[in-house]
Amino acid sequence: MNNSVRSDNDMKYMRLLAEKYPSARALTREIINLTAIRSLPKGTEHFMSDLHGEYEAFCHILNNCSGVIREKAEMIYRDKLSHDEIKEICTLIYYPAEKLAMAKKDNIADKEWYRTMLGRMIEIARVLSSKYTRSKVRKAMPEDYAYIIDELLHAQKDEDNNQVRYHEIIVDTVIGIDADSFVIALAELIKRLAVDRLHIVGDIYDRGESAEKIMDLLMGHHSLDIEWGNHDILWMGAACGIDACIAAVVNNCIHYRTEQTLESGYGISLRKLMMFAESAYPEKPPMQAALLAIRVIQFKLEGQIITRNPEFEMDDRLLLDKMDLVSGTVNIDGRIYKLNETYFPTLDMSDPYRLTDGEREAIDELRAAFMNSAALQRHIGFLYERGGMYKIYNGNLLYHGCVPLDDDGNLLGIEMFGEIWKGREFFDMAETIARRAYYGSSKAEKGMDFMWYLRCGKNSPLCGRNTKSFEHAFIDDKDAHSEEKNSYYKYYYDRETCEMILREFGLDPDTAHIINGHTPVRTVKGELPIRAEGKLLVIDGGFCKNYHETTGIAGYTLIYNSHGLRLKAHHPFRSIDAALRENIDIHSDSEIVETEQKRRMVEDTDIGKKLRQETDDLRLLLQMYRSGIMKPRE
Repeated sequence: MNNSVRSDNDMKYMRLLAEKYPSARALTREIINLTAIRSLPKGTEHFMSDLHGEYEAFCHILNNCSGVIREKAEMIYRDKLSHDEIKEICTLIYYPAEKLAMAKKDNIADKEWYRTMLGRMIEIARVLSSKYTRSKVRKAMPEDYAYIIDELLHAQKDEDNNQVRYHEIIVDTVIGIDADSFVIALAELIKRLAVDRLHIVGDIYDRGESAEKIMDLLMGHHSLDIEWGNHDILWMGAACGIDACIAAVVNNCIHYRTEQTLESGYGISLRKLMMFAESAYPEKPPMQAALLAIRVIQFKLEGQIITRNPEFEMDDRLLLDKMDLVSGTVNIDGRIYKLNETYFPTLDMSDPYRLTDGEREAIDELRAAFMNSAALQRHIGFLYERGGMYKIYNGNLLYHGCVPLDDDGNLLGIEMFGEIWKGREFFDMAETIARRAYYGSSKAEKGMDFMWYLRCGKNSPLCGRNTKSFEHAFIDDKDAHSEEKNSYYKYYYDRETCEMILREFGLDPDTAHIINGHTPVRTVKGELPIRAEGKLLVIDGGFCKNYHETTGIAGYTLIYNSHGLRLKAHHPFRSIDAALRENIDIHSDSEIVETEQKRRMVEDTDIGKKLRQETDDLRLLLQMYRSGIMKPRE
């Protein structure tokens, strides 16, 4: 503890602190409070990645906290309730409003049913609240019911059971007045207490049909951070007005048949594009024509970016000019592939990357729609507010893609904007450029182009592979689809490499871990999510339905509580409707990654470090009061 104040700034800070704590008594009370908080178990952290618009599966795993709530219910009621009764109370906690409606429809929601369910929910809430201060639990409660819930959670048996009868009267009164609202409030409190912090390690958008609903859920969450993924940065670039990003977003939505995300979710009309596509490709069905039209526009716009940014080193992605439409082939690195499409009426082979007037009008209207969508801008603003390229939290390093490495496994130096960047500096620079693209008053072309590069560059920390969008679109031969990856994906199995990365980000390699998303874990092929002897954990197991056949499961998530780290492998989720009707939960296999030898307390967390510093400052002020350096205001 610093025992002396050596500067004017220190004295100014102490005077400000004295205004908040004007007496020795106030200081003593707060010192006791902060010291006690540091002795509590750390809160549970919940890590999820690569949601890809799969709203129902995400919603369920968010509600059941990757099985934490079910585990608590089984711990409490294993010898008291049947398996079906435990499932029923869990479903009520996950979906309180919907389950209440079904109970009423089935005529089972009588006074005794409410009394039973509320009693069980109160017991679960009491157990979950035990690791927090009473003050923190009170702040987590819905304001309208805070006093009542606080009373119920802290019921104590006395000699004559007066307290018990007192709480029974409270419950009966609640049931008679506003039972449903109270059940919903209690369910939300339980879910909030089950997870203290949520980490989304990238890729909320694309492939699934309801990314905008996921964003609405996240915006209502009490405590979270987001590490941007390559699909997120694509939508962020589109919201910034970057034409190539807009074209890629629309391409993905049409290809995966998720146009409702654009049209219903964000009010972005495809009318102009559809009209242009029908006129340019009259022999094709409307949606096929629109898909072909936007793909050609995308590859033209991307070609323009690649041409004016040689430092991106992506000339191999310039393929429109490598096509021979007479023979119906394309030359890629000296190998000839057959095209599955040869009708390109908007392509001028003498200037293949120039947009036609019709294409320019279509992309201009789309840009205006993206930039003027209030719902989209609200969601993207939230991504900027709560997100970043990486996160260091409680001694762990979280990022979506990769830390670019060279062929020897060293940090790769990448030339951008006239300088060489590598490791953490590259991440920090990339985040600065991404923020300027959205918040900056002037949108420099180089910075906007770099936003696009972050989405698909081989050495981008959000991607790290040579994306083959053209080949996937126009070549059926799967040999052409193979995407070369940055060396990171070879070396991230190596413990020494991961420890080097952790040191680069200022972390202790002996205790820290890397939490990584982006690459689906192919469980059916024997791949494991634990890499580098436990130093790196991959939690993209394939939320997206399109991945289930490849991965064999429906996603990995990670739980980090005071006892250690646990990976959760989730089986495919049927539907919210099935969960409600049959009390079906997602089956999750739990694997212990690391068990703490000594239970991890708040003292050992980032918040604990801040509390310790605050306590030291308060002790110093108390010493100044007692020594007469500063006069308290008793």
